[in-house]
Amino acid sequence: MRIASVLTPITESHLRLAAQIGVTDIVGRYPGSSDYESLLDLKKQIESAGLQLTVIEGHVPMRQIVLGLDGTDDEIENIQNLIRNMGKLDIPLLTYNFMATGDMSRTSFTTPDRGGALVSSFDDSMMEDAPPENRATSEVLWERLRNLLEQVVPVAEESGVKLAMHPDDPPMSRFRGSDQIMSTKADYEKLVELVESESNGICLCQGCFSEMGEDVPDCIRTLGQNIVYAHFRDVNGCVPKFQETFHDCGQTDMPETVRAYKEIGFDGPARPDHVPLIEGEHGEAKGYTMLGRLFAVGYMRGLIQAVYED
Repeated sequence: MRIASVLTPITESHLRLAAQIGVTDIVGRYPGSSDYESLLDLKKQIESAGLQLTVIEGHVPMRQIVLGLDGTDDEIENIQNLIRNMGKLDIPLLTYNFMATGDMSRTSFTTPDRGGALVSSFDDSMMEDAPPENRATSEVLWERLRNLLEQVVPVAEESGVKLAMHPDDPPMSRFRGSDQIMSTKADYEKLVELVESESNGICLCQGCFSEMGEDVPDCIRTLGQNIVYAHFRDVNGCVPKFQETFHDCGQTDMPETVRAYKEIGFDGPARPDHVPLIEGEHGEAKGYTMLGRLFAVGYMRGLIQAVYED
């Protein structure tokens, strides 16, 4: 189990800091283009600090695919091209989601937590339905996902790249007027059977599985052979109402999650996710500031050393 991190932004200072605290793998955002040169520039920047670019995650254009709009074929072709170029550059993981809303949804980014730190929270009673364009049934979404995977997984296999599906966030079977299909453990069991391949993998976001009300260590053990990437995160509460928290004071038995990763033989990257906004930082708790990440990485390193070296 290797410690990875998003850096916002990726700067020389943040790269040095990541290396100093024991991060080995960097998660890069989609660089705005699937072309080889854009990825090469990002890889060179990260490797200059002695770190490795392991994951591309976030902002990959997929809106037309999920919503079934004109331009679906163009987006699939772009993803295929991205995967081919990731393979050429030995970037092994592409993380994506299949949410009609595009990204996670929260109703507050200023909820107080331990010691007055700020975190994000979600209360479905405060949400409104999305415009009709976003509405789709689960049956339709599963067929759109099948179409995507049937065209993309063979390219990933040829390129030595693995796909890592992230859960819906919030993980609700219906949200903002549309069905969602990545909101239960059973959905993930169906995902890996949809197109059976080592390249059709799972991003085990512990926070999302906790929001579902699932036993997170049990999910790790059940889905183990298909987990290629992990988000180390926790919350208090479950859908339809929950809030983020520090990694050591949520509802999940975090030491047991690390024991579960060891049991399944997981040796991939895991990154701290959605950290609180702590003293010395200002603004809203969007989850990606640096000081909170320092605490999270230290906590992860302690757990990994205690469990993996036991």
